[in-house]
Amino acid sequence: MERGFYTIMAAQFFSSLADNALLVVAIALLIDLQAPAYLTPMLKFVFVLFYVLLAPLVGAFADSMPKGRVMFVSNSIKIVGCMLLFLATHQFLALSAYAIVGLGAASYSPAKYGILTELLPPEKLVIANGWMEGLTVGSIVLGTVTGGLLITPAVSSFLLSINFPGLDFGIDTAVEASLVVVALFYAMAALINLFIPNTGIDHRMLKKNPLFLIHDFSHCVKLLWTDKLGQISLAVTTLFWGAGATLQFIVLKWAEAALGYALNEAALLQGVVAIGIALGSVLAAKLVSLRRSVEVIPLGIAMGIVVICMVAVRDLWLAVILLIAVGGLAGFFVVPMNALLQHRGHILMGAGHSIAVQNFNENLSILTMLSIYALLIWLDVDIYIVITLFGLFVSTTMIFVRKWHLDNQRQQDSLHLIGTRERQL
Repeated sequence: MERGFYTIMAAQFFSSLADNALLVVAIALLIDLQAPAYLTPMLKFVFVLFYVLLAPLVGAFADSMPKGRVMFVSNSIKIVGCMLLFLATHQFLALSAYAIVGLGAASYSPAKYGILTELLPPEKLVIANGWMEGLTVGSIVLGTVTGGLLITPAVSSFLLSINFPGLDFGIDTAVEASLVVVALFYAMAALINLFIPNTGIDHRMLKKNPLFLIHDFSHCVKLLWTDKLGQISLAVTTLFWGAGATLQFIVLKWAEAALGYALNEAALLQGVVAIGIALGSVLAAKLVSLRRSVEVIPLGIAMGIVVICMVAVRDLWLAVILLIAVGGLAGFFVVPMNALLQHRGHILMGAGHSIAVQNFNENLSILTMLSIYALLIWLDVDIYIVITLFGLFVSTTMIFVRKWHLDNQRQQDSLHLIGTRERQL
């Protein structure tokens, strides 16, 4: 791998660690503000909102300057949002501040993935994605655990006991102390961003007119959804991220109902799922080539079935095994499909634009699925019924996607296009 790849990995680690620690801390803030339960999944909703609203613009932004600079600006926006959470005195102010963090994340993502296609040849994309997803999931584990630890009485008491003579920063609660620590993680990521190498790609924006960018983005969306390989990989990753975001909150609610866990304890089980994703990602990087990426689709069907098994689990260790299995299946099937999507997007329209299209679809899925989940919680639907419906939806959708792919290949073999470097526009 190029030396710059490891710098990208380090920056991504700290940024993702902060994102996941902040989610747990933000949930604790809503609890402190006595927000209703259905607002908890709305944190993720407002976080991904800018991914959808700004999708026509962030791809062009990511391609307008060196990716390291884009990532630095994005992490700086996240720090601003984190500090605004520090000042939030009402549940809707907290949601608004968390949305600012989402704005930074929306502009960060196209650069994070887009630079891989600029830096590496196609044959290394699955390996690179495996490491990227593995490290990201590692940061999810550590970030989720860190967020859970920061709000525990022992750690928060220690943080609040730290004093600087003659200085009063107005930090009086566990949540406020936790937010300062998270902001430091974002600052570390921003610092590392400054050392990401320039890949030498021409980053001039050809057009700055928003109407042109929206039209261009619509064209890119159409290109990916009509490409025989792009549409399948995009459908899979769209489902995965929508389901994954919803599963985060399902695990928290399920841990409370099935195991009697509080938030800081339930957050650790989110980390267990992430461990499984990391294991599956690394195995996929070792065992699945880019050309064989579409062969992993049936694992998505299996993942939905395994999720339904959560309904019968009441034992902690059985829960750990099951959640690792769910994560492992998810990681193994999403990494090759993500690499294929990046490859086809780079060929069809360029790295930044393709990642923006990917983010638009994936986060539209997140908004939709989280809205449905929040509605079910608001209606007080039993969590075990929610889990069953969720698992059936995932499996049924993946069966449909697999049939779609097989029908495509019967009409015309498009697998020979995998690995080509020739741009088709």
